[in-house]
Amino acid sequence: MSGLAIGIDLGGTELRAALIGPDGTLRARRQTATDAKGGPQAVIAQMLALIAGLGTDGVQGIGIAAPGPLDPIAGICIAPPTLEGWRDVPLAALLAERTGLPTRLENDANAAALGEHRAGAGRGLAHLVYVTISTGIGGGVIEQHRLLHGRRGMAAEIGHMTLVADGPPCVCGGRGCWEALASGPALAQAAAQAIAGGAPTALRLPVTARDVAEAARSGDALALDLLRREARWLGLGFANLLHLYSPEAIIAGGGLSAALAMMLPEILATLHSAAMPAYHGAQVLPAALGPDAGLVGAACLILDHQDTP
Repeated sequence: MSGLAIGIDLGGTELRAALIGPDGTLRARRQTATDAKGGPQAVIAQMLALIAGLGTDGVQGIGIAAPGPLDPIAGICIAPPTLEGWRDVPLAALLAERTGLPTRLENDANAAALGEHRAGAGRGLAHLVYVTISTGIGGGVIEQHRLLHGRRGMAAEIGHMTLVADGPPCVCGGRGCWEALASGPALAQAAAQAIAGGAPTALRLPVTARDVAEAARSGDALALDLLRREARWLGLGFANLLHLYSPEAIIAGGGLSAALAMMLPEILATLHSAAMPAYHGAQVLPAALGPDAGLVGAACLILDHQDTP
């Protein structure tokens, strides 16, 4: 990598921008609350203000990590559910026109995968799968040091693998998806059901996935049991990812990854029983860049001059 780039992470709650150096380090950052109800022009104005605050001296271009669905090849946000009034918005072209800088757009989970590959836990690995475990489950796949996009850039919607036929409903409209079974809200719902059923625990309603993890660290029996259940679901999903993509490592990020160390023995035991022996050498690693992974990955779209298939 050479030169500087600006990475932008467009979230439904927060809009962040950073100046990224050639080694993937953050040189400066700016952020603001996203005007999610204001429509595309309002948010683009916010982006321009953040870019102006960072400065563009020596900047080769701008990379944007945004929620899907989107088309990274055309640079179009198709219909992000967290942003009102966004439909088929040519975000990359609009920002390039306003700044005069080359601009590229990427799915936020894919950008995080690229960030971890270039400057985080996956540095030096040719094949990896990044999994974010939070409000939902998403991810990105690196194959031969390159992002795997698929048709229209929509590959690797890993959270919507079906693990249980006729399982719990998912926000995608399906049933039994990995996300419906192992996301943060799924863990919180399992905890709430157990509490309502009278299970002995220090946990109280309303309960979050973070509450469960904190109670497990304190030795709460129910919380520990819930994390073991969560770990088994994660292990089953990871086994599918090994069979699908044959990575050297699975890198876990997102809010629930903070509890990875507690869940790892059960995850690895599940992987060992569910994955074919030829896949047992893959590692399961915690993400290294945290919430900055998407910013770094977005900038690397420019710094690496990566060609989109």
